[in-house]
Parts: sequence; C-alpha cells; structure tokens
Amino acid sequence: MSKSRLTRDNPLLSRSKTGQVDLTGSQLTGAEAGAEGCEINFTTELSEKVAGYVEQGLAENTKRAYAADLAHFEEWGGRIPATDATVASYLAEHAELLSVATLCRRLATISKAHAAKGVVSPTSSELVKATMKGIKRSRGTAQAEARPLLRDELFSVLEPMGNDLKSVRDRALLLVGFAGGFRRSELVGLDVEDIEHVRQGMIVRLQRSKTDQDGVGRKIGIPFGRSRWCAVKHLTEWLDRAKIEAGPLFRGVNRHGHVAGQRLSSEAVCIIVKQRAGAAGFDPTGYSGHSLRAGLATSAAIAGASPWKIRQQTGHASDAMLSRYIRDGDLFRDNAAALL
Repeated sequence: MSKSRLTRDNPLLSRSKTGQVDLTGSQLTGAEAGAEGCEINFTTELSEKVAGYVEQGLAENTKRAYAADLAHFEEWGGRIPATDATVASYLAEHAELLSVATLCRRLATISKAHAAKGVVSPTSSELVKATMKGIKRSRGTAQAEARPLLRDELFSVLEPMGNDLKSVRDRALLLVGFAGGFRRSELVGLDVEDIEHVRQGMIVRLQRSKTDQDGVGRKIGIPFGRSRWCAVKHLTEWLDRAKIEAGPLFRGVNRHGHVAGQRLSSEAVCIIVKQRAGAAGFDPTGYSGHSLRAGLATSAAIAGASPWKIRQQTGHASDAMLSRYIRDGDLFRDNAAALL
C-alpha cells in the first residue's frame, strides 16, 4: 500500500521538530525523519482509508487547540520528549501570563504528545505536580466566565434593533441561540434542513456538538414564545426576508443588504452579542458568544426549572458542568438575608 502523510492539522505531532512518529508505535530516528520533520508518516501497513479515520478521531477545534499548545511549548524551547525539569520551568515561566485552565490544557497536550511517541510523559512526575499545585494555590483556580445574557436583558437588547435585514438576522440569531441554549459553534452550524416546524413550535436537530463528536445527533424543542420575542417567529421572518430555502441558517449580510452563501463564523456570534448589547446601553465587557447559552441556563434556574430539564435543552454532559449556572440562579431564591 502507498505511504501517506497525516496533514499538518494533526493536533499533536505535526509541528514536532524532534523527528517523525510511526503510528504503529515505533519512533523514527532523526535520519529517517529527514528534512520534513514537521510531519508524521504512516507506514506502509496503513492504508489511505485508515489514515483518514485516524485523523477524524479528534474534533477540528481540539486539533487546532492541541496544535497551538504544542507550538507554543516548542517556540518557548521545549521538545518532545521533554524532562520534568523542562516542563516545570515552562509552567513557572508562564504562571503569571496564562490562566490556570490554559496551563492545565498545555500539560494535557504535552502528555498526549509523549503518549503518541510511545515515551513516558514527564507531566505525571512529582516535580511537575508540585509546580502545578503551587501555581493553583497562588493564582486560584476560578475560571473567567462569560456574563450571562438573562431573559429580560435579552429583551432589552432586542428592543432598539431596527428592521433592516442585518437586524432581522441578529434578532433571529440571538433568540434561537438563547432559546436553544446553543454553543456558538452549534448555532452557526445549523442548516435549514435541521429545522422542523411542529404544532408547538419547532424542533432543531443538532447533527454534531462538543459533547457528541460521534455525530449521534440530538433534538432540541423550541416552543412558540409567550411574548412578541418569539424565536420561531423571528427565525421564519429572517428566512423569508433573506430568501433562504436550504443550506446555512445564519449567513453574512453586507452593507448593501446582500446575503452571502456562506455561514457565519463562530467569532461572528461573539461580535454580534457584544455589539447589540453595547447598542442597547449595556457594557459589552464580559459578554461573549457563550452569553446566550449561559443566559438560558441561568434564567431557567431562576425560574425554577430542574437541572435535568435545563440539561435536556443545553446538552451539558453532567450536572457538575451545569452547576455554576444553577448556583447563580439560586443566589437570591429564599435568600437568608432577605428573610431578616
């Protein structure tokens, strides 16, 4: 069978400068790796089809994150394989520059890179563990969270928006994103074919998501709204006005009102949320593409929805992942100070 190469998007080792890795488990020497040491060669035992499935084993976002993490480590001066002293020094030098969550992810990437080469990872050494523990104690482990766009705040954001095509799209995007509790990648990944109109509202079929990398799919019900800010109504208006009958649901609109054929990017969701919040008089700082999802979860918790029902809408993998929204929603329910 012919030899093939994994593309440079390989999350772990395509950026490695220390030699190539034989995916059957044996490490190639520097001489065997040759001048193209930034790629991974499949041996002749692996067919093109196998190579394709290997590359499909990780989500694109995960591949990009791993590639960026490993590139950062190597640009700093690290190499795979690395010693525990090298990894500990890397952590210490970046302790004040990167968040604890980012450092933990970098450790996971370095560990996976060692596993892919079939060598022992230094990330499990006592030196590295002690260094990471010290960083956590000095920095704290609380993660920066997107500010939730709560229901009433969302309605205030929608109120001043105009009737031009871009505003019609943004209204639909904000309402659907909130009502479905979607991640921004899920929201912009929707196609017209994923929408089914039913008597109670509409059913949205997610073909794939962060917690469903195997593409099993999940259905989300979005009922008709009880106010004029109805996600079903405004999505229908957007599709009618934009004359979209198939393909990407949310698309770019230029200053002349022309609708693009391509779907919006995930970053565009963040920009729209910030711009529309700022236009409504809110400080856009803290808002992001995740604010719609966080807003639905927190608003539902405030309204008394059970964690199970919130998870059914948002697709959170566990109650633990959802817990911070539940806690925020419960802060003022039966508040002890309010009873005094």
